[in-house]
Amino acid sequence: MIQRDQLMEALQPLIDPQFQKSVVELNLVRDVMIKEEAVSLSVIVTSDDEGYKEKAKAFITDALGALGASQVHIRFRLITDLERGRIEQETGGNQHQHQHQHEHAAQPQQKPVQPPIDQPILGQESKVHFIAVASGKGGVGKSTVTVNLAVALARKGKKVGIIDADIYGFSIPDMMGIEEQPQLVDNVIMPVEKFGVKVISMGFFVQDNAPVVWRGPMLGKMLRNFFNEVKWGDVEYILLDLPPGTGDVALDVHQLIPQSKEVIVTTPHATASFVAARAGAMAIQTNHEILGIVENMSYYEAKDGTIDYVFGKGGGAKLAENLHTDLLAQIPLGAPDNHVSESDYSPSVYKADSKAGQLYLEVAEAVIQKLEK
Repeated sequence: MIQRDQLMEALQPLIDPQFQKSVVELNLVRDVMIKEEAVSLSVIVTSDDEGYKEKAKAFITDALGALGASQVHIRFRLITDLERGRIEQETGGNQHQHQHQHEHAAQPQQKPVQPPIDQPILGQESKVHFIAVASGKGGVGKSTVTVNLAVALARKGKKVGIIDADIYGFSIPDMMGIEEQPQLVDNVIMPVEKFGVKVISMGFFVQDNAPVVWRGPMLGKMLRNFFNEVKWGDVEYILLDLPPGTGDVALDVHQLIPQSKEVIVTTPHATASFVAARAGAMAIQTNHEILGIVENMSYYEAKDGTIDYVFGKGGGAKLAENLHTDLLAQIPLGAPDNHVSESDYSPSVYKADSKAGQLYLEVAEAVIQKLEK
């Protein structure tokens, strides 16, 4: 198998056109993943020059092919101002950069043109349906439910977005198989779209899966940015994947979106149901309607049709009874069988014609009926 140091050595000759140094030396090669003969990586580019991208792609593919890579997936992302400043500080800039800055300084200062705002999605005139997906504890499949409910709503013809508000434990991009990055157009972030769902996540802004070491106020600011600085367009539904429990982010969401409804995820296990009741109690205390309960990992169905209740029975029904709401679905335990093509691949999205996919379509229909009645 290819080793990381071999890969970096092979890419050493690739020169960044602005700083005139190796992309490896400038730490512009990121997110390297090596699995047998398949390699995926990200390259940070200092300009949006398609010609350079094509040349870089060809060079990387050939260089890694010579090492034995049969599949090479390359993602390009434009450098951020913070990353550019770091490199300039470390390298002292270069003649080309100084010349570029001088030319830029000679131009008359103009106010940036603000793009037209479709409509404030948090304003009183907003017609967007907000659905917060919550759980009392981690490990119950809350993000899986978020992703598949969003995709099911899109399959029903709705215009859907996801805000990955689980800022410490962001996972939505990976679960949906999203490899590209959001683009910045006229100072507005364009969300990434897959399976007909627009997605924004902290995961897009964190490099190399680094931990987020932030306190509450910073989390709240990032959450507000997801609403105010992202061009959502004409979405009808926005799902928010909340962190488990009843912490700062969940409270921010309840205060920021008083009109939000809630779906609570649990497993059949009595303890998970007991803990999930706290998330339900928080929704009730903050006057947020609970649309219903999704019981995930309800049972395991073997190939011969036998059913095993791995985590017990009744947790979802009891939680729904205690919170005076509906049990929307009981989703079986199992991974999606979705290895169909590279463009459609995602680790966590069920096919529409699978058993779980059909159950999520039923949940989507129930949600539509509740919100659009």
